[in-house]
Amino acid sequence: MADYKNFTVETDADGIALVTWNMPDRSMNVFTEEVMQELDQIIDRVAGEAGIKGAVFTSGKDSFSGGADLTMLQKMLGQFHATKAKDHEKATRALFDNAGRMSWLWRKLETCGKPWVSAINGTCMGGAFELSLACHGRVAVEDDSVKLALPEVKVGIFPGAGGTQRVPRLANTQEALQMLTSGQNLSPKKAKAMGLIHEVAPRRKLIDAAKKMIKDGLKPVQPWDEKGFKLPGGPVYSAAGANLWPAAIAILRRETYGNYPAATAILKCVYEGLLVPFETGLRIEQRYFTEIMQSKEAAAMIRSLFVSMQELNKGARRPKDVPAKKLKKVGVLGAGFMGAGIAYVTAKAGIQVVLVDRDQEAADRGKAHSANLMDGLIKKGRATAAEKEKLLSLITATPDYSALEGADLVIEAVFEDSAVKKEVTEKAEAVLKPSSIFASNTSTIPITALAKNSKRPKNFIGIHFFSPVDKMMLVEIIMGKKTGEKALALAMDYVRAIKKTPIVVNDTRGFYVNRCVLRYMQEAYSMLIEGVPAPMIENAAKMAGMPVGPLALTDETAIDLAQKIMKQTIRDLGEKAVDPRHMALIDTMVDKHGRHGRKNGKGFYEYPAKPAKKFLWPGLKDLYRQQDPDRIDVEELKARFLYVIALEAARVMEEGIVTDPREADVGSILAFGFAPYTGGVLSLIDGVGAAEFVKRAERLQKKYGKQFKPPRLLLEMAEKGETFYTRFAPAGSGEMKKAA
Repeated sequence: MADYKNFTVETDADGIALVTWNMPDRSMNVFTEEVMQELDQIIDRVAGEAGIKGAVFTSGKDSFSGGADLTMLQKMLGQFHATKAKDHEKATRALFDNAGRMSWLWRKLETCGKPWVSAINGTCMGGAFELSLACHGRVAVEDDSVKLALPEVKVGIFPGAGGTQRVPRLANTQEALQMLTSGQNLSPKKAKAMGLIHEVAPRRKLIDAAKKMIKDGLKPVQPWDEKGFKLPGGPVYSAAGANLWPAAIAILRRETYGNYPAATAILKCVYEGLLVPFETGLRIEQRYFTEIMQSKEAAAMIRSLFVSMQELNKGARRPKDVPAKKLKKVGVLGAGFMGAGIAYVTAKAGIQVVLVDRDQEAADRGKAHSANLMDGLIKKGRATAAEKEKLLSLITATPDYSALEGADLVIEAVFEDSAVKKEVTEKAEAVLKPSSIFASNTSTIPITALAKNSKRPKNFIGIHFFSPVDKMMLVEIIMGKKTGEKALALAMDYVRAIKKTPIVVNDTRGFYVNRCVLRYMQEAYSMLIEGVPAPMIENAAKMAGMPVGPLALTDETAIDLAQKIMKQTIRDLGEKAVDPRHMALIDTMVDKHGRHGRKNGKGFYEYPAKPAKKFLWPGLKDLYRQQDPDRIDVEELKARFLYVIALEAARVMEEGIVTDPREADVGSILAFGFAPYTGGVLSLIDGVGAAEFVKRAERLQKKYGKQFKPPRLLLEMAEKGETFYTRFAPAGSGEMKKAA
């Protein structure tokens, strides 16, 4: 019997081989070169041994598989870029062959002459789901928490191992396109309803159900390999196709503005692939996959949204010499919207929480927020009543600070007032053990200033959440001047425990994210003052890749808050720190028209009663003389939004506020949705090239002002031909440096 490192193969008395995938050195199974080599041998063995009648493929871990290890793709791209200068045609052919390796291995499996059944025991993503689709039978565990998906489009590529050909041959074309272009997760029940799996079964009966399919005579031939096969959604050239394809193209354009080449390639693969025999369709898919792999969008998105995010989530910036700590008890000061949200995500991680507010009623309201969130999950079938009760049992709502005794970490989330923060800090520290860490969730007040309220500034740190806490995946960890490594390590351990992505930021006004976001909103104010019609401002931002227009974002955060921030900035830094035109605009909106944003139903937008949708306030066009829309360069508007944010990020790097380009890029995407197709703010600059970026920025500076002035760092990088990922290459990221 052959020995495999990543698989076991056991053949039962009925001649059914159970192939169990269980990588010894990974918490989740992923496809590597070694795994594919072993699987190739197993397919040959199943096909060649007369005593084997069929095979069941399953996982020995809680999840089925996360798909391909994308560092493999990075290595593939590295080889391509290393050889293309010498022989571009040879390099492209090698990339084409490598890109098709998984696809043709799955094709070998489905045509080997023996039936295969995939027994999906847990979350199954990407290439693993494509492998399952190549199996002749598919059974998934009956559990709505299990996710099945082809999410590749989210990292700039697409399902290139047969996914674009098998899904629309199994499911209705419209549903197939929606799944492929969005990367959406499917529950086993939804996947069965679409026709992508055959059965769902209780976990304890999963393998038996899979084996039964083979015993019952499962044919070792896929539907598309049989004569007379008909597409579930009908032919491309049919009445149904005539209705579907023009609409599908229009919807994709509306959703992506042409910024995501991989999403466009999916439509091409499906459209062209359904017109030809299956294997020709695989060749078409392979051709487009090779093309997309060479795009700068794919390289940037893979690096930021997969490799960098994984490294940060694993604690790349955590001090290595401080032992990891499992938090048992966390205190949260302030049971308002932010504090209540922090209490919820902490309890959801199984950590005991003490939620403190000025009186019992206020504290109870904060705890009720968790109950409401759990009720929402229960309604959607994502949680049970028992899970709700367990979570609520972990939250103690109280006005009594003595309940904080024994807490490993206390997070202050009270009103943005230095005096209030001083009071709660002193009250908490009076009962905390010496080793406890104290964190502030402030978004505006420097951590170093707040740490002066503490008797233990080494144990004082910033943990800045974004709203709403339960949905936003980024957390800024802010280092004060005296913050010690133990405080940083514990903050990282906490953020990882609540399953969010941490970035480490040195202390400054606005930290990192808010500095960039304010530039985005301020550029919109300038455009409005210039007479650019408000709809063009919002649409240009979305066309540039931003998820929310800057005027809508200002409404969400509150216009009167913007006014308070501007006035505080003037008090702290002087009149020149704020553009007087912006101050006048915001004062007019708040003081003259009473428009505070979404919270009072009146901002840059009007907010009518549901189900009516919000719309831009018509009065905006009367505030400033309007330009002729036909004379406005939309491409320039798009560039202004992207460049003004990227330049601020470059200044943050120059000042040493952020020191790791991975954190700048990942942070910009997770915090405010900075054009994900660019890979993030610094990847945008690297993709354009520092020298060309500086030229374009200087042109914008001449026309629109000092906000576009390139910092000295960028001028130096342009002169030396550097990128952020070479100049600031983080420790242990050799692959990233090579790929840059």
